[in-house]
Formats: sequence, structure tokens, C-alpha cells
Amino acid sequence: MTHKFKLCTVENEVILTDVNKTPTFNLKAVVQETGIKPDTLRAWERRYGLPQPERTAGRHRLYSQYDIDMLKWLQARQDEGLSISRAVDLWRQLEAEGESPVEAYGVESEETPSQIVAGDSINQLREGWIAACLKFDEHRARQILSQAFALFPMETVCFKLLQQSLAEIGAGWYEGRVTVQQEHFASALAIRQLETLLNAAPPPNKNGRIVVACAPEELHTFSALLITLLLRHRGWDVIYLGADVPPDRLSTTLSDIRPQLLIVTAQTLHTAGTLPGVALLARETNTPMAYGGGVFTMIEEIVLHIPAYYLGDELSAAPQVVERLVSGSHGEPQAQLASPAHQAALDQFTGHRSAIEADVLEALASADVPLRYLKNANRDLGDNIQAALALGDMDLLNHNLEWLQGLLVNFHYRMPEEVMKPYMAAYQKAAKEHLDQAGQPILEWLAHVN
Repeated sequence: MTHKFKLCTVENEVILTDVNKTPTFNLKAVVQETGIKPDTLRAWERRYGLPQPERTAGRHRLYSQYDIDMLKWLQARQDEGLSISRAVDLWRQLEAEGESPVEAYGVESEETPSQIVAGDSINQLREGWIAACLKFDEHRARQILSQAFALFPMETVCFKLLQQSLAEIGAGWYEGRVTVQQEHFASALAIRQLETLLNAAPPPNKNGRIVVACAPEELHTFSALLITLLLRHRGWDVIYLGADVPPDRLSTTLSDIRPQLLIVTAQTLHTAGTLPGVALLARETNTPMAYGGGVFTMIEEIVLHIPAYYLGDELSAAPQVVERLVSGSHGEPQAQLASPAHQAALDQFTGHRSAIEADVLEALASADVPLRYLKNANRDLGDNIQAALALGDMDLLNHNLEWLQGLLVNFHYRMPEEVMKPYMAAYQKAAKEHLDQAGQPILEWLAHVN
């Protein structure tokens, strides 16, 4: 069944009010309508898979009105300065999001892409995207992203808009100005955008594979997805394993895949503490491991304790580091591993942690703090103690303690600031009750901070 359709133009933009995909026009008609040379059309079909004309019994191409409108849309994006490959990526991105690319860029209204944000600098677009996310306005946020991708290269949008926006929103969450719901909404939009770009990424053209994963218990996937996207656009065959990749059977997985490199991301001290163990598992299969994430820029000393290759403070430079590592132009990574004393303290603390935390809750039962906030404090402090022990350096907690204290007294946990000192004192007392000489590294640190 065919559908009626109506075409008009607004400022040289094609508007399709009812898409017609019936194959009707031969190659000559399409060339006359679009001005695109036959060789160029065939090259686009081979290279980008667009358009996708039907074939007659005699193998002649037949195009639909939809194909013609698509070609005119791609031409319009080229006129705006996009390369044909970026224009194709943008078309596929909009389609994957359930939008009509022609309508998204052609309908004359108060919210055409050129009018969504006052000004077209990346900073203005970022501010507009953040404002839309904080208002839970998904439609506006997506329009702003479409505008950004039409104006700037993919990497500029990913780093200067998406990554920096999430950093600003995350800071707002920490300070209590942004709710966890707003932060999750923005993160979900950003992650869906990266996944859309990944789906449109070109096929690999390099030999070998790279595995990208989030550290055990690490739920923040943005950095891992972005690294995957950057490497795929440089021709690598990247296998992305997702969030919270457990160490169980990791050696078996690496043996099956045989990658040239394993990349693991971590965003907190807690999850960074799992990386020495992951690195040792990777060594069992002679798989080089690299790592990165936001926590390593906040606590620089962590990198001294992980027997793997650090990707660097700037994620944008990660592909160059990866190229160097895969080429083999590197020495063995050096690290200060946890001592037997730290490992003994970790084993004892893990066995007595629940008892210590129960004593803290009992000691502060009369404090005017809801039980769930005290439990959150116990969880975060306990996780960080375990991470510092696994990394072999209790001083790493000093860097994290101020951040932890700020988190406990802010909007989220509502831990009154005056309760922090008795909380830490109660924790020290409970630790003395349950830990012996093996727990000395913990007891010494608690004595130092109290």
C-alpha cells in the first residue's frame, strides 16, 4: 500500500509530512532531483549503506521519495560544514532515537535547532543541556545534542558537552544542589547518546581485540563507553563488557577472547581498590592491562599501587596511549603492592567489619541522626578502608576523608557536622574492641584522624 505525502521547503530544508518508502524513481531521476553524481551515490551506498535502493529484475536501482529526501538532508548537513560520514552518523543517531531526521531539522517552529540555545558555542550548548536535564526535559536535551553534533566534531561534543556536563551535575549532587534523580536522568541520557554513537561506529579495520570493562562494583559506565567509542572510531575491534564486571572467571574470558589489551575504569577509591587483583588475574593470561577514571586525578598516589598501565589524566589522550601499549613500546608496569601486614589487616577487618559497624550504630543510637544515614556512613568508610588496605597505603584515606565528610553532612545523608567527630570516635573505639595486632594499620590511622 502506498501513502500520500506532501513536500515543501522552509529555508532550503526539506519537510516530509508523510514518509513514502515505495521504490519509484530510477537513478537518472534521483540525479536530476538531487544533483548528486551517480558515482557519488554508489560510493555512499558502498561506504555508508545509505541510501539503500531496491533493485528491479534487471538489477537497476529504484529509489523512494524517502531516499531522495534523505539525500537532500545529507546535502544540507554538508552545506553546514559536516563531513558526509558525520552527516550519516547524525542521521542514524536521530533514527535510533525514534526521531525523523528530516522533521527534526526541517519543521519551522520556535524550537528549530538553530534556535534551541541562544548562541552556538559549546559552552552555551553545555549550559542549555544541563538546564534541560535538571528540568527533566528530555526532548529539549536531545535537540540540543543534535544541534551540537551538527556544529562540532563528535569528540568535542562528547568531552566538552557530555563529560563536562556530567562533572558539573555530579558536583551539584555532592554539594546537595542536585538530586540523585536529576543526576541519574542526565547520566542516562548521556549514556544512551554514547550507545547510539557506538551503534553507528564504523566496522573495525585493525587486527586484534581490546576489552573494555568497569571495575568490580563500579556502576558508572560513561568513561568506559567513551573509551570504547574513541577506539572504535580509530578502527579497533573493542569488546565492551559493561558495569561491575566481577573477577570470577576473568582469566577464562581473557583466554577465550585473547585481547591485545584489557582496559578497566574506576571512579572511586572503593572500586580502584579492586584493580590490583584484576591486574594479577590479567597477568595469568599474559594480557596487558590499562586503567583510568576520575578517582586517579583526585588521588594521584593510587597509581603507584596498581600493577598496570595508567591511561593518563586526560581521557581524550587515551587512544594514543592505547596505540603505544598495543605496539609493544612499553616496559613492565611497576607498583608498590600491598604488604603482608596490609593484607592481614584487610583479612581481619573484613571478618570483623559487621561487628564494628553494629557497635557504632549502638553508640550513636541517641544521636539525632536517622539510622539509614549512619548505615551509609559505615558503608562508605568501611569500603574505603578496605580499598586503602588492598592498595597497601592507608594514607590514601586522608585524601578521601574530607570528601567523605562533605558527603555525609550534605543534602544526601543529612549527617549534622557536629556528629562527625563523635562518629569517628565511636568508630575508633569499636575498632579497638574487635581488632588485634593484625589490625594495627587501621588502628593507627584512626588514632591519627581522631
